[in-house]
Amino acid sequence: MRLVRAVQIITFGAAASLVIVVPLMAADYPPVAPVKPVTDDYFGTMITDPYRWMESEPKPRFMAYLHGQDDHARRVLSRIPGRDALAREIGEVSGLAARVHTVELAGGRLFYLKRDAGAQIDRLYVSDQAGHETLLVDPSALGRDGKHAEIDQFQPSQDGTLVAYGISLGGSENSTLHVIDTATKTLRPDTIDRAQFAGVSWAPDGKSFFFARLPVPATGGKADQQYAHMQVYRHVLGDDPAQDVSVLDSDRLPFPFKAAAVFPAIIVIPGSGYALASISDGVSPEVTLYTAPLAELLAGHPGWKQVALQSDGVIGIAVRGDRIDLLTHKDASRFKVVETSLANPNFARAKIVVPEADGVLTGISAAKDGLYFASRDGAVFSLHRLGEGARQPQTIKLPFAGTIAPGDEGAGGLVTDPERPGAIVSLESWVRPHQWLRYDAATGTVSDTHILPGFPRDLSGYESIETSATASDGTKIPLSIITRKGLPHDGKRPTYLVGYGSYGISYDPAFSPTFLPWLDRGGVYAVAHVRGGGEGGQAWHDAGKIATKQNTIHDFIAAGEALIAQGYTDKGHLGGEGTSAGGILIGGAITQRPDLFRAALIRVGATNTLREQYTAGGPANIPEFGSATDRAQFPSMLAMDAYNHVTKGTAYPAVLLTGGADDPRVTVWIPAKMTARLQADTSSRRPVLFRVEFDAGHGIGSTRKQRDDETADEFAFLLWQFGEAGYQPAKRLDVSPAREE
Repeated sequence: MRLVRAVQIITFGAAASLVIVVPLMAADYPPVAPVKPVTDDYFGTMITDPYRWMESEPKPRFMAYLHGQDDHARRVLSRIPGRDALAREIGEVSGLAARVHTVELAGGRLFYLKRDAGAQIDRLYVSDQAGHETLLVDPSALGRDGKHAEIDQFQPSQDGTLVAYGISLGGSENSTLHVIDTATKTLRPDTIDRAQFAGVSWAPDGKSFFFARLPVPATGGKADQQYAHMQVYRHVLGDDPAQDVSVLDSDRLPFPFKAAAVFPAIIVIPGSGYALASISDGVSPEVTLYTAPLAELLAGHPGWKQVALQSDGVIGIAVRGDRIDLLTHKDASRFKVVETSLANPNFARAKIVVPEADGVLTGISAAKDGLYFASRDGAVFSLHRLGEGARQPQTIKLPFAGTIAPGDEGAGGLVTDPERPGAIVSLESWVRPHQWLRYDAATGTVSDTHILPGFPRDLSGYESIETSATASDGTKIPLSIITRKGLPHDGKRPTYLVGYGSYGISYDPAFSPTFLPWLDRGGVYAVAHVRGGGEGGQAWHDAGKIATKQNTIHDFIAAGEALIAQGYTDKGHLGGEGTSAGGILIGGAITQRPDLFRAALIRVGATNTLREQYTAGGPANIPEFGSATDRAQFPSMLAMDAYNHVTKGTAYPAVLLTGGADDPRVTVWIPAKMTARLQADTSSRRPVLFRVEFDAGHGIGSTRKQRDDETADEFAFLLWQFGEAGYQPAKRLDVSPAREE
């Protein structure tokens, strides 16, 4: 299992240059944001923020501004010819594809979240050893107050007879835990709120579980304290959660851990007599680990022993009885696996069981028959098994070259049960649909689990190419290009270039049916594997964080230039996209090279790093981006802050920004401020639109229709700005935000 907290990445973006673009009919302006400047002194550097009021404006007034921006954006987007046809096509093709993710093994059964073909949201299923599938939880009828409900977490008991699951509304991730009986589908009375990061881990007898809980919010409390004072409790089924006993307090840890944010968890491993305490800073994949006999923990007096400190670079664990295998980048940039005893752990003397190699180790998981691990060499992943007592691992042959993603990142997974042999693994590529496969250790064969139906469309007409761009410092940046076969290299293809580059998260090959309509229109979908991600191991991540964060932006710019040099597109048809922390990437790209892109998509994007530190997730992000209150780190944070690099009178590309009213990760005032500044300062008279979802957050838990409609708006926006035929209105509409009142 990998110990990094899941971060949702939602993909897609694009742009253009020397084209004739027809504005839409009749004047339609966005609301003008009042300017109320606030000036801050950062170690002698004065920074004036014209829209600071958005951070603290009374909610009704700010919400009215958001609604005005959203209404304007949707009016403009709806008038693009071809937009509705795109939406229908995207909806049809996305409806063909079922999706399965977050797979767990317990009691010989598979538990998973599944969105059936044509469905809108994920439902919780269980499948027995014979392959019979049973629906356990359908959140469709649980919405209220205009907000839809979604399942955002679940964990079966070790024998699979019970499942704890979390429900939240409107993408807020404000999860409430419930417990259901697998056999009878009877809901137990246990209900626990404030469980956003619960991380449920069951005791072996299934009568209690450990979980993390947020404190009761303080009236008028600061946003950056929302995730402070977290505690791990033991909940005994049937007891009042208010009486649960705290077993780990983030404010009073029984061992040293220093970070601006502290996220504690207790992990109980099936088949082991030990429990683990895992402490994270919230975003770094590396954790601090301690262990204690499970009996001592259940009795309330654990004698914790140190397994690894955060500085030991451990990002994944696999427990086999009283042994623990650790996936670490300590003295191994591409990672290695070491093993130590849980009875007397000693990281410094841990035995190397899988040494660092040319490929990057990406995940480990323990089964009864041995240690399973995945590795990557560029865009190709491999699955390996180190049998009990074996000195050399075997490589398991997979049906095609594709991605094996860590189980906590999106739809991927390498899943095992420590008490049973074999493994469940996910596999997909840019042009091969997602499959969930079962490896039978007894026969050495790989077969389809059939929990995910095949995609009913011929994909032989599409291809992916792995190439590279050269960054300004000479570094080769991997670049994936997906197109229809036989695409003409005429230098004018509508091109959607996307990147991310944070937290060591890789942008791995993955199949998404919603990009097929883009490719069918002669478009190019390209992914820049920029520094700050994990594609090249720990050194690749370190080369794009805090003081080296500019590499992330420069790499993305280099990828855009490479697409032009390789004859795919030109500046008039190049669009860039960044989502979430990818807002730093795309925001930096359009403020540093506004001439390179014809349009940009900033999706729930982090564009104001100097102020994001004071949001709920701000303290947790300090290890990745730095602190504005640190004299040494301030220059780097200012450099990556796109909002503070928007310059009046600059001809910026057309920009479509998105935000979620319930977003707990990138608070909605962040894209709102970026929108206001771009609208006020651009001289290009190209549209700057802000599309807001009021029944959504960061995209986690959004319905299929919400995602499809947003994708249609983004594609139509780009094709309009690229001057593509069929997307140009017959009459003029001046949507230029550059006007004074």
